Amino acid sequence: MHYPAFYDKIQPIKLHDSLSNFLGAIEDGDLEITYLDCVKLAGHSCPTVAGAYLMTRKGLDELYGKEVPKRGSLKVSMRDSETNGVTGVICNVISFIVGAGSAGGFKGLNGNMARNNLVNYDVPMDGEVKLTRIDIDKSITLSYDSSMVPADATMQPLMGKCMKGIATSEEQKKFGNLWQERVEKILLSTEQWDNIITIKNN
Repeated sequence: MHYPAFYDKIQPIKLHDSLSNFLGAIEDGDLEITYLDCVKLAGHSCPTVAGAYLMTRKGLDELYGKEVPKRGSLKVSMRDSETNGVTGVICNVISFIVGAGSAGGFKGLNGNMARNNLVNYDVPMDGEVKLTRIDIDKSITLSYDSSMVPADATMQPLMGKCMKGIATSEEQKKFGNLWQERVEKILLSTEQWDNIITIKNN
């Protein structure tokens, strides 16, 4: 499987998953979720998927500090509806990383380690996403602004040609490279993170 090399430069998110440990899926329940894992989930790599990954990483750092985040122990709330814009895509990535399921999620074992009913939409908030630690009832809200890392000026006309099916193979490849170059800048330009990710404690 071939993919852009910069994916491997992105720091994975470390978590402890007690359910995986209990059922013998992952030894000790200690796991890492990579950006590539999220690309596989979404089926593509874009500024939206990158933003969801960064918001989750920054949010977990804020909520847990030096502790290892507990997968399956967070609620994910979205300000907008599931069908509004890219809200559903963002929530899918975040909920995958933190192990939060919707109403149809895993219902637990004798009421323990349940993952269902941890995702909600249309929740009023001063931000786009709210992450809540269930164990201590601590919440933060996060927002993401990808415009702080603008696209190459030639990308939009190339995209138009690709969508119309009139781009050459070279133009198609160039468009894909430019698209991923922007994603790379978002994910690896750490000095920009405070500008593109806003965190508010509740």
